[in-house]
Amino acid sequence: MADEFSERRSYNAVTDFVDANVARGLGSKIAFIDPDRSLTYGELQARSVRLANALRSLGLRREERVALLLHDTVDYPVAFWGTIRAGNVALPLNTFLNVSQYAYILADSRASALIATKPLAQAIWPIIERLPYLRTIILVGDAADGLPALPGRDVHAFEDVIAQASAAPFTADSLSDEVAFWVYTSGSTGDPKGVKHVHSNLMATAKLFGQGVLGITGSDVVHSAAKLFFSYGLGNGMAFPLSVGATTVLWPPRPSPDGVFEIMRKHRPTIFYAVPSLYTALLAHPEIGKGAGSDRLRICVSAGEALPAHIGERWREVVGCDVLDGIGSTEMLQTFLSNRPGDIRYGSTGKPVPGYEARIVDETGRELGAEEIGELIVRGPTAGEGYWNQRAKSRHTFAGEWTYTGDKYRRDAEGYYYYCGRTDDMFKASGMWVSPFDVEAALMSHPAVLEAAVIGKQDSDGLVKPKAFIVLKNGFSADEALLETLKAHVKTTAGPWKYPRWIELRSDLPRTATGKIQRFKLREEDVPAG
Repeated sequence: MADEFSERRSYNAVTDFVDANVARGLGSKIAFIDPDRSLTYGELQARSVRLANALRSLGLRREERVALLLHDTVDYPVAFWGTIRAGNVALPLNTFLNVSQYAYILADSRASALIATKPLAQAIWPIIERLPYLRTIILVGDAADGLPALPGRDVHAFEDVIAQASAAPFTADSLSDEVAFWVYTSGSTGDPKGVKHVHSNLMATAKLFGQGVLGITGSDVVHSAAKLFFSYGLGNGMAFPLSVGATTVLWPPRPSPDGVFEIMRKHRPTIFYAVPSLYTALLAHPEIGKGAGSDRLRICVSAGEALPAHIGERWREVVGCDVLDGIGSTEMLQTFLSNRPGDIRYGSTGKPVPGYEARIVDETGRELGAEEIGELIVRGPTAGEGYWNQRAKSRHTFAGEWTYTGDKYRRDAEGYYYYCGRTDDMFKASGMWVSPFDVEAALMSHPAVLEAAVIGKQDSDGLVKPKAFIVLKNGFSADEALLETLKAHVKTTAGPWKYPRWIELRSDLPRTATGKIQRFKLREEDVPAG
């Protein structure tokens, strides 16, 4: 399978995702829509060519990193594909990080250029002087008006750069195995790591999952609540639709139920992508109903964390279409295990996407049988080339053709895979493995609980037992009777050894910007002082 996507030795991904659509007559078709503007395939091609020429004229050399700190607007695809067309390495940045996290990633990546919206750039302006490799800054907005001068740095306005650049056709003569972009991991278990992906990886994900599982076509209109800056959103909103000439609706603000309903009503998408926490919030919203506001909605997708069975079943009942729960990773770029139309088992992550192989192994690498819990490893054509400047971690994760996911899984006798938790999150109670996800799903199946997170905590005898952190739905208050009811509910639903000995009420849970619960933060917070 890998040869199918790397057989063209000379290859730049922009030719398939942008130029090919114009060549087959889609130049006037809308590729992207945001709340203020739209962008046709022809305009995307023309503007990406101009940006590529501009980057060359500004002195950017091949393979230098160009960081993208942008909201999801029609400028994003221009910046991403223009960078790749130029032969530079696109580096999408999470727009929800803090200043110290931006400083870490920009220093770690040694990015030579930054394309950023002015409000986001303004937040990191004070640290730029500490980044000697960052020479060129291109601002989307009113250039550097109102910002302090940066001696020794070239600062330009995005629209000026494009307007003044040559329109002469240009595409770097890159290779299929050449690195095209990096994506930094979400940091759910510590500092983020830069995963390097090659030009052929994007089309591989589009063909295997986008076309092969979702059946996306040029007539689809898609909306991904998951942002373009991380791998799930990049596939949903960029690779999949562009691979077939479809249309993507973008939403710049942070995802919210109100924002989703606005998009659903106005643009009537046919495919919707989100993370489990957003599906949960949408189901709790008074406006939820058939199609979630879109009379054309035909399929929904969930990833980022496992989707509890009752959420999927409730969505199908209320909204009228299924949610395909799957798992991907930054290291594998997109989804490699998934439920699929006509073969859905809620509570499971489905089966391997055709083109991928999966195994469950123990600590020695021995493959385990049905119902045994071990680490999920996967093989397929979209694996990253490795982590940037992380040799030991690269060797552990990318072991030959197999990628170690760090996720604990079990497989049933029929070949369906069930998520048990991150390797670091699993713990034993009463001598048996406890999956935080199993306990969380049991808690969330109670009508009082909106969200839950579970960790292992030592009791007074030094034995590890489950502790739960919960967010209640509106209208419920935590009293002793409710807490005891929740413990009994988990005993009945998940197993008597899994019930939480302690339950702590929270107004929210620590999450990455991609929606993953940061259980390691809860463990750190729960350590007694002294």
